[in-house]
Amino acid sequence: MVIAIDGPAGSGKSTIARKIARDLGWYFLNTGSFYRAYTLAQLDRNLDPLDKDSVLETARNTLITVEDGNICINGVNVEDKLHTPLVDKYASPVSSDPRLRERVTDEVRKLAGNMNIVTEGRDTTTVIFPNAEYKFYFDASPEVRAKRRLSEQPELKYEEVLEGILKRDKNDKEKPVGALKIAENAIYVDTTNLTIDGVCEKVYSAMQKH
Repeated sequence: MVIAIDGPAGSGKSTIARKIARDLGWYFLNTGSFYRAYTLAQLDRNLDPLDKDSVLETARNTLITVEDGNICINGVNVEDKLHTPLVDKYASPVSSDPRLRERVTDEVRKLAGNMNIVTEGRDTTTVIFPNAEYKFYFDASPEVRAKRRLSEQPELKYEEVLEGILKRDKNDKEKPVGALKIAENAIYVDTTNLTIDGVCEKVYSAMQKH
């Protein structure tokens, strides 16, 4: 069984998905982390993250696994390196390559197998798991999302974080493949003024009615 959550950066997808997975004893899978991992692998090789052919070649020579909910590159846990400003800057353009998206979709589906999972990303409900039993779309104002990101990276400036989020939103919604959009049968949840527990309550309530 699959609970799939989509939404823009900073809407609370990862935090809520992890908590729900923990509460239910299910497996947590962050699809966006795969693109971040490939971005990181490319940067670590001192190669251009905007060179799509080069990134694809790096992906073909990089083994990404998930251990205890953490992304590993060639067996090394890199979870704490996936949200640096540099990876933030390039993850969206890296993920815009349809060839890479196809690769990640295949990898994620294989990982999911017959498990019960909670997964989140940008096109999780529309492309990767269109037949998920439960689909949600989280959203929040750009200003609130910027503040949430700032709490994770206090060394940055609010204006820079907000500008980055607005740019990321535009890129994600204009992708030719896997664009961020609300699936026709997804349940919309505005997390702007909700606590973590408040969002979870809405999810559980919707699941009970489903």
